[in-house]
Amino acid sequence: MGTADRKRIWLLVPPWVILGAVVVLVPIFIFFTWENVTRHRDMSTRLLVEKGEALIRSFEAGARAGEGMAWGSFQLQKLLVETAQQPGVDYLVITDTEGRILADSDPGMVGGFYGTELDLEAVYRQKSVGWRVMNLDSGPDTFEVYRRFAPREEPYGGLEGKGREGSYVIFVGLDMAPVQAAQAQDTRSTVITASVLLLLGMAGIVSLLMALGYRSARVSLSRVKALSDSLVEHMPVGLLAVDPGGRVMVLNDSAEKLFSCRAAEAIGKPAQDILPPECLELMGGLTPERPIVEKELECALGKGRTVPLEAVAAVLKDDEGALIGRIALFRDLSELQRLRGEVERSRRLAAVGRLAAVVAHEIRNPLSSIKGFATYFRQRYSAVPDDVKVADILIQEVERLNRVITELLEYSHPLPLRRTKASLSEIVRNTLGTIEKQAQEKGVVVRADLPVDVPEALIDADRMTRVFLNLFLNAMAAMDAGGVLSVAVASLEGHTIRATVSDTGAGIRKEDLGRVFDPYFTTKPSGTGIGLAIVQQIVEAHGGEIGLESVPGKGTTFTILLPAGGE
Repeated sequence: MGTADRKRIWLLVPPWVILGAVVVLVPIFIFFTWENVTRHRDMSTRLLVEKGEALIRSFEAGARAGEGMAWGSFQLQKLLVETAQQPGVDYLVITDTEGRILADSDPGMVGGFYGTELDLEAVYRQKSVGWRVMNLDSGPDTFEVYRRFAPREEPYGGLEGKGREGSYVIFVGLDMAPVQAAQAQDTRSTVITASVLLLLGMAGIVSLLMALGYRSARVSLSRVKALSDSLVEHMPVGLLAVDPGGRVMVLNDSAEKLFSCRAAEAIGKPAQDILPPECLELMGGLTPERPIVEKELECALGKGRTVPLEAVAAVLKDDEGALIGRIALFRDLSELQRLRGEVERSRRLAAVGRLAAVVAHEIRNPLSSIKGFATYFRQRYSAVPDDVKVADILIQEVERLNRVITELLEYSHPLPLRRTKASLSEIVRNTLGTIEKQAQEKGVVVRADLPVDVPEALIDADRMTRVFLNLFLNAMAAMDAGGVLSVAVASLEGHTIRATVSDTGAGIRKEDLGRVFDPYFTTKPSGTGIGLAIVQQIVEAHGGEIGLESVPGKGTTFTILLPAGGE
């Protein structure tokens, strides 16, 4: 669900519901938190008091034992210093009820005063433990435990003469750093726990009411999604969307047919497994500066098909402007280009037809006269070899011009076809037989792959023979020093028959590839430039396509695609 959808669901929750949940839950959790923190603080205080009292009792026991061994004040001071060295003990001090220090873990403090701000007489009389927190300017605070110091009930002799009637008070300073750290940790944990519980409580209350809003929004979104899915699936153009990682997210019916793949198999796969390189390059050209790219492409879609496409690619972003993928629309321009080609061809044929009628009338009659005179002079001067040679050349050129006029007239008129079911492999095999001797003379090796299981096609056998004969003769003309002529016929998916004619000749320059099928364009000194134009006319009259690929210095390949069964 998108951010905008979540915002719409939140709007369905009345504000007073959220406010009421806050008013009820916040005081409860504040009280709970305060109670918990106070309990932890009291527990820490009690533990420190017990620790201080235990140290005092321990010291009193040591003092009693020392008295039995006739200890003096020096041994008591030493015991005090050693006791203060225990972990967590900052200091031990023994004073009389007037605050005069009789013994101190810091011997330099003996003789000074300490605890005068307390009523030491009252402390001595109570016999109970007192405590206070000493806030120090430097270092952590000290928890101080104090009470009367009485190793035994009668006057204590170890400090005789140093205090009034043996009335002493002992102070134990305990390090509060570990306790304060534990209290801080407990406080943080309690606050965090209370905050989490508060949020959970609020979320529980709000979610109960959000459920109704969510259900309503989900129904609305499902309707919108169904509508958008239907529109995408039935679009007359191919649609493909990929995620930021380049994996296919959406592939509609038109794109399935265009790229010959099923959406169920394509979803989740990398786009390079589906799209041809030209389309990938288009989508890869999307940048923040160019969020939309539009271009016409010639894409090789496999199975020998090269399809012209109009492609539009764009960047997909969410409401926050974050990239969520890329989308591309593809429209097959084959039909449009076919119609354009037919219009252009019709225009060209009309012009050629008008020219052919004039040429046929204005040139053929003089050519007949020229040929007649050339024949006459050839016979008259048969004894002169040079004159015979000139006459022969004249006759040959007249015949060549006559063939050009005949081809021109044929190209300029609609092409009638006498279709019958025939095997394309058989037609190619028979045509190869007619050029076999010529190929041997030129040192051309013929390699043919003509399966007998290729379906028959509804074609004009004579016209198709002319197509292949023209292609074979052109191929051999391109291999003056010999080479390899390869011919193959194959059946493709989609009721299509493919025939390829390849040579290892000189090839065609890249700038000339687009003009090969134009009338009167030729790269051969003796060519008329009309042969391949007629080849294209015959193939297209059968509802097929012809294309070529050529690499200068390596050779040329012509590919013919024809519908099987005359479809």
